[in-house]
Amino acid sequence: MGAVEDGVNNKAGRLPGEARRILLSLASSWDNVTDSNALQVIPLKGAMTNEVYQIKWPTSAGETSRKVLVRIYGEGVEVFFDRASEIQTFEFISKHGQGPRLLGRFPNGRIEEFIHARTLSAADLHDPDISDLIAIKMKEFHDLDMPGPRHVVLWDRMRDWLSAAKNLSPPEEANAFQLDAIEEEISLLEKKLPGNHLRIGFCHNDLQYGNIMIDEETSLITIIDYEYASYNPVTYDIANHFCEMAADYHTETPHILDYSKYPSLEKRKRFLRIYLGHAGCICFSYGTN
Repeated sequence: MGAVEDGVNNKAGRLPGEARRILLSLASSWDNVTDSNALQVIPLKGAMTNEVYQIKWPTSAGETSRKVLVRIYGEGVEVFFDRASEIQTFEFISKHGQGPRLLGRFPNGRIEEFIHARTLSAADLHDPDISDLIAIKMKEFHDLDMPGPRHVVLWDRMRDWLSAAKNLSPPEEANAFQLDAIEEEISLLEKKLPGNHLRIGFCHNDLQYGNIMIDEETSLITIIDYEYASYNPVTYDIANHFCEMAADYHTETPHILDYSKYPSLEKRKRFLRIYLGHAGCICFSYGTN
């Protein structure tokens, strides 16, 4: 969800008018809020595609302040994902108790339940106990029966992104990054990984440490930010999570992965044992999806 920036901005002027109206209505419905107009707006850092703010109000003496989260959608990110699908996914997951509750929507954003938990760090992904909890939560996520066709989007999405990269890159950059070779590699992998032998589940597709939160009192894991979520082979989602263990997005070179941090065979086996051992698990491979 992001860390709190130093200092508090008490001005709500940076929020869209419709968002302010929803916030006022929410605060007015809570008996312990002493002044619904006295909201504090606290920018949160760490979000990669949105502006995110913690909103809180003063409450009666001795009571914890009321908090919500406001998410203002980033501009120019539609090349990477479909915003309408992301909103539908958030609403579905919210209703099924797998993420923050949806408290309100406005044209370019939404208001969510504030999760009282800590966003993971890059190092946390290597903590065996936390990794076990992630494996269990990932299994629960994969089992969500999201409405709509259970079509694998992996290959089309990669081709769409590659097409966008080619359109945005001058010829010298396209050659330097070997974009034509990437197109051949996508086709090769698609042929080598036939979909009818892979279990298809609802995948997060971006399970990096910044999208995982932990309540350290209850050890409850919450997965957030569903911009890239879709049906895909569940083994792809797991493999992508392993790759994220080599990433640290809070360095001067966030785009460079350190594969010395890629989980060892034993760590990967442990993760899969926990995943497969979670209640209701079905085998990775079966004939029909």
